[in-house]
Amino acid sequence: MAERLEGLETELRMMAEQLNTLSRLAVECLVDIDPAEEGGIPEEPQIRYLHGLEAINVAIEEALGGARREILTAQPDGPRPGPVLDQALNSVRRHIEAGVSMRTLYQHTTRFDAATKNYVRAVTEYGVRVRTLAEFFDRLIIVDDAVAFISANESRTDGLAIREPAIVQFLKDTFERSWDRAKSFPFVPLHAAKAADDVIPSLRESISRLLVAGYSDKRIARRLGISERSLQAHIAAMKQDLGANTRAQLGYLLGRNETTLVL
Repeated sequence: MAERLEGLETELRMMAEQLNTLSRLAVECLVDIDPAEEGGIPEEPQIRYLHGLEAINVAIEEALGGARREILTAQPDGPRPGPVLDQALNSVRRHIEAGVSMRTLYQHTTRFDAATKNYVRAVTEYGVRVRTLAEFFDRLIIVDDAVAFISANESRTDGLAIREPAIVQFLKDTFERSWDRAKSFPFVPLHAAKAADDVIPSLRESISRLLVAGYSDKRIARRLGISERSLQAHIAAMKQDLGANTRAQLGYLLGRNETTLVL
């Protein structure tokens, strides 16, 4: 157990360092595209800055429309609205019928959402592969190893369309490492209790790590795709498990346990 947690911590630290490197590369290579400007815009900028949700959606749909081999997506923040999933299902059907393979990463919390379970059941019948993680670094779409889309701000109202091969490959490698650690989305009669048994241990490991790192409840809940109320319930259960009477005592015990495991 100690070796597994130590390995996970090391991998997460490496991913954070790599993402920082990616951010620096993006700033250095950034091509800011303003629709109001005329002339002087390269046909295929290596990194294109997309202002606003409409511009992001148009660019993504254009790239997906030209997909020929593979689409990779990572969707954090927990369950998505039913109408969004219904619209996505039609798009998925077209791509699969055209011979494009698809893989998607969600967070563990989607296993408790009826709309997402119905969507995943439908797309897996087409051949889409779906897995879940306790947390993921951010939203990501990669099309044919040729273009990748990531968020450019915390609210995800701006984005980057990246065609620089080295950065696209870096993002794909990050996706693949996360995919290897993720769990397949099961479809046995799946009750909430069974889903909880499968994913709550890894979810609470993530909560512990983020608490020790000093993240606020709001940031932890967002990273894990759960509500702050659900987070408080997990923290209360963790306090009971460790015999902590206060939040401060819980933080001390978690920090001590983590230090012991690392040593």
